[in-house]
Parts: sequence; structure tokens; C-alpha cells
Amino acid sequence: MRRLGVAALVGVLLLGACTGKPKGSEPAAGEGPYLKGSGTLRVLAGSELADLQPILDKARQATGVEVKLQATGTLDGVENVVSGNAAKSYDAIWFASNRYLQLHPGAGDRIGTATKIATSPVVLGLRESVAERLGWAGHRPTWSEIAVAAGEHKFTYGMTNPASSNSGFSALVGVAAALSGTGAALGTEQIAPLTPRLRAFFAGQNLTAGSSGWLADAFARNAVEKNDHAVDGLVNYESVILSLNASGKLPEKLSVVYPSDGAVTADYPLTLLAGESGQVAEPTRTNYAAIADYLRRPSVQQEIMARTWRRPAVPNLALAAEFGPKGGGSLPELPFPGKLEAADALIGAFGDDLRKPARTIYVLDLSGSMKGERIEGLKNALIGLTGADTSLSGQFSRFNGREQVLMVPFSTKPGQVSRFDVPEDNFQPTLEQIRAYAAGLKVSGDTAIYDALFAAYDQAAALARDDPDRFTSIVLLTDGEVTAGSRLDAFKARVPQLAKVPVFTILFGEGNVAEMQQIADVTGGRTFDARTGSLPAAFKEIRGYQ
Repeated sequence: MRRLGVAALVGVLLLGACTGKPKGSEPAAGEGPYLKGSGTLRVLAGSELADLQPILDKARQATGVEVKLQATGTLDGVENVVSGNAAKSYDAIWFASNRYLQLHPGAGDRIGTATKIATSPVVLGLRESVAERLGWAGHRPTWSEIAVAAGEHKFTYGMTNPASSNSGFSALVGVAAALSGTGAALGTEQIAPLTPRLRAFFAGQNLTAGSSGWLADAFARNAVEKNDHAVDGLVNYESVILSLNASGKLPEKLSVVYPSDGAVTADYPLTLLAGESGQVAEPTRTNYAAIADYLRRPSVQQEIMARTWRRPAVPNLALAAEFGPKGGGSLPELPFPGKLEAADALIGAFGDDLRKPARTIYVLDLSGSMKGERIEGLKNALIGLTGADTSLSGQFSRFNGREQVLMVPFSTKPGQVSRFDVPEDNFQPTLEQIRAYAAGLKVSGDTAIYDALFAAYDQAAALARDDPDRFTSIVLLTDGEVTAGSRLDAFKARVPQLAKVPVFTILFGEGNVAEMQQIADVTGGRTFDARTGSLPAAFKEIRGYQ
């Protein structure tokens, strides 16, 4: 940890050894009095840390400090810190890892003390019967063995998008580092030679998502439904896999496979921001020290492990029996890229070269109510996805090489479908075609939402017959309620006969929130809220799920 000041630093580090749980605001026996603060500690955090809220509520009772979490995606969070914007609204950040952040020039001047709170390696969870069939129930395969088996279609899995989620990025880094076999940090020049082996690994991915939590929920839903898109396992945090096993949601538990050559581990560092002026106000420093001290106490570490299945960050605490590797053996830490160029090149290669390509169908409301700022917002959102958005998150959310993009405009009825096939190389001309299409959008007429969705599903089914090996998704943008054509009941009745394609709905304007949620729910998608934020931001966030 960097320097906090003597009193705060001593408070964070001098922890007792008792492992009893705190009751109310009384510290566990032998742990000493709690450090005190007052007011609020504003924290920009990864969305998965919402499961710590009950513990943070207890921290408030014990320390007098309320921790207010604001969820963010990995790249958006890093961009906010590097630009200095995070310090304007937050006192601290709490990401799964600071490794990628620290690769950015000047990042060290934006952050101060970092206190590790818990750890969780990114590993493979497989249905017990599949792990047994592959011989991995009693054997720890290497990532190379796992990649070969995935490439031969011996199992399938779900993983988050590395451009939007730390678990997916950690998996990508870990697999690439292990396959390189050098034991050293991956360099940009090593990515191209690894492409065939990495493509084999990602050939087994049948489920994607922009967050670990949504991925886990989608996996559980598919496991119960046993539909054609059911997958055999997850590449995710160990904590997510163990939480799923403990939830009772799965018809068959997951066997945790700890690769013998190691993993990349999240360490969840609660990190003090340097402040707008580069200085940290003393009350903020005090509040941070009080919360860090509370969360690092052995009794609280035990509670974090019991509630969230993350490993303790303090030494000499016994792990629950569910943690592995079983039968002894270590889990080496695989090296993280040492340069920003290598990390960014790996993320870019994933989208354009390594992953299973996407088929993305946009169902766009061009009714009369979309005139003015709304249609301009839609144009800007689509144009941003063609590479015009040069922000950190924007550069990794553009349309990818090998992606198939379809536009289904609608008003009183569905309009003419436009299709754009982004090539593997030299995709700029195609991106410019999409940009020109977006710039030419015009509005008029009524709102036939469900007729347009049916048209999108017809396109998805027809294209899948000739080219089934793609991640297919539908994005629905509308700013109002249906005023023409089919209604929600007719759509819900036909869903079982439609292709298994999720619909990601955007809450916008005066759109019917309840209906948008139902569309997402019955198709296995989710909603994204653009009512208080920007439409381009919602479109970028959805890219993590496509």
C-alpha cells in the first residue's frame, strides 16, 4: 500500500487473528476497536461487487462511513480514472484488478493507496458429467489441453467479452500467456503466431455476455431449459462458479477445473483516488482507512468468503472445503502483459480475429416521434460503432471484422432490411457504408414494434440455416408504444417457435418499460436504460453482449 498517514496505515495493517463474525457494531474478540469516520465514501466499482452490500451495511454501523457504490464497466471505469473525471465524482475505485489501469501513462498520478480486499482466480467450471468424461475430474489439464478439447468440440462454455468485463479479459490474458509457453509477459509480436490455437479455444464458446453476473444467470437459465444453446460450463471467476453451485439453481453442479499452468487472479483492490488537485482531503483519507481496516479484519474476511465465495486477501485464514485445487498443488499466477500496446492488441485481436463472429440485427424505430434530437442521437450511436468514437471504450465497441450487421428500420410497418458484411481485413469501406446508412435515416409514421421484431427473427432464421456458427442477437430501439400491427401477446405466443435469439431492448423516450422488460425476459435478453444516460453509451454497453 502507498502511504496513507501513520495512524491510518497502522489501523489498516494491525489486524487481530480471531475469525468470529462481528455482531452489530462490536468488533470480534481480539480485533480491537474499529477505526471511525463519518459521512460517505463514494466508490466507482465493478458491478459484481454489489453482492458485498450487506457487509458494507455492517461497515457503516461499525465505522460511521457509508460506502456508496456506482457500478461501471471495466473500460469505462479505466477511462474515467485516466481522464481525471473519476476524481470529480468519486473518492475511490474498486475494480476486480488495477493491472490494466496501471498500464496507462499517468494512471499512477490518478490513484493512491490500494488495499486488496479479496481474491478470485479465473478458471473453468464444467458440468460434473462433462469433466468426468474428459478425464478432468481427477486430473488438472493445461490451458493447451483445454484449448484442444474446445477446438475439437468436446465441450462448450460461456465467457464474458474481454472488451467489457474483467473476467473475460483475465481469461483471454491467461489462456494466451499459457499457450505462449514463455513464462513471461505477452508481447504484441506473439499474438499473431498464437492466433490458430486461440481460435481453437474460442471455437468452444457458445455463450457471451458483458458481465459475469448476467453470464451466470444466462448459464443457469439455459441449464434448466436444456435448449439448443445450452452450454457445458463457464470460464469465469472461481467465486461465480462456486456461488452457482451453492445457489441450487443448477440441475447438475459444476466441477471447478484449475489449469495446472495457472490462472489470472482478481484481487479487488479498494483504491483511493488522488483527487482533482492531486491531494486527498483528510476526511476522505480517514473514511477510506476506516473501511479498509474493517474489510481486512479476519472476521469480515471470513464473512466475505462465506457470502461471495471470494478468497480472503489476508494470510493464515483457512479456506472453505469447496476451494481447490483438490489434493494439493498450487495455482500459479500467469503473467499479465507488461505494456499497454500488448493488452490493447490482445483485446482487438479477440474481436476481429479470435472469437466466434457475431450477427447483429438492429431493429430501429423511425416513427414520427423519433424526430429531432432522438433521431440525431440514434445516428450518433450507430456512427460511433463504426469507429468514429475514439474513446477507450469506443475503440473496442466498434463493429468487428467478420461481423454481420443488419438494419431493420420500422415505422407503420417494417422497412427494407440492409445488410453489411464486415470483412476480416480492410473493413473500413464497410464501416463507412454503415456510417452513410445511419446518416441517411429519416422518420415518419406510426410504431409497428412487433411486426419489426418478427421481420428480424425471419432474417435471423434464414441466415442461420446457411451460417449457424455465429453469436446472433437483436437490438430493439423504440421511443414509444406500439400503435400499429401485432401486439405483445402475439409476440409472446410465437416466441417458442422463433429462433433462440436474445433481444436487447433499450429504454428510451416514452417507451413502455414493462413491455420492453417482457420482451427481454421471454427471449433471454436484457434491458439497457438510455433515459437518463446517452443513447451512444447504451449502444456501446450492449456490444459486450453480442
